Amino acid sequence: MLEVTVNNAHKYTVEESADGVTTINSEKVDPDISEVGASAWHIINDLQSYNAEVVSFDSALKTAQIKINNNLYTVSAKDQFDLLLDKMGLSNLNSAKIGELKAPMPGLVLRTFVKEGDAVSKGDNLLILEAMKMENIIKSPVDAVVKAVKVSAGDKVEKGQILLSFS
Repeated sequence: MLEVTVNNAHKYTVEESADGVTTINSEKVDPDISEVGASAWHIINDLQSYNAEVVSFDSALKTAQIKINNNLYTVSAKDQFDLLLDKMGLSNLNSAKIGELKAPMPGLVLRTFVKEGDAVSKGDNLLILEAMKMENIIKSPVDAVVKAVKVSAGDKVEKGQILLSFS
C-alpha cells in the first residue's frame, strides 16, 4: 500500500492485491502502459491518453517531478513503514541536527567555500580536502548556518578534527 500525494494537496491510496489488481482510492484501474523512452511512458486509461515523463527523482525523500501531458506535478509516496513512522512520531529522525563537521580522513585543506554566518543546504560544497593525492569535496550533511570555520586553505588536518561548526 502506498499513500501518494500530488502537489502537496491531493492524496491517493494505491494498493495492489496478490492477484495483481491495482486500485486507487478503492477503484480498480487497469491502464495500458508502454515505455517510450528511458524515463517516459505512454498511458491509456479509460479511453484517455497520457504522456508521462519523470523529470527528477529523489529516492531518499521518495519524491518525483513528473510531467503529464506537459503539466508538471510534484509527487511524493509513503509506504506502510513510512506511515507507521509518522504515526509513531519518528518520521523526522533523518533531519537530525549536527553541531560540527569532522574530517573523514587526514589531509590538506585546499579551499573553503563557506564563511561564518553562511546558510548552507544539505549537499552544498563546504571545502576541498586533499588526501592521498585525491581532491575530495566535503559536502554539508544538513541544512544549517555555519557558526565557525575552524580551518583554512593550507591547513593539515587529522581524521576526526573539527572542520566547521553549525548553529
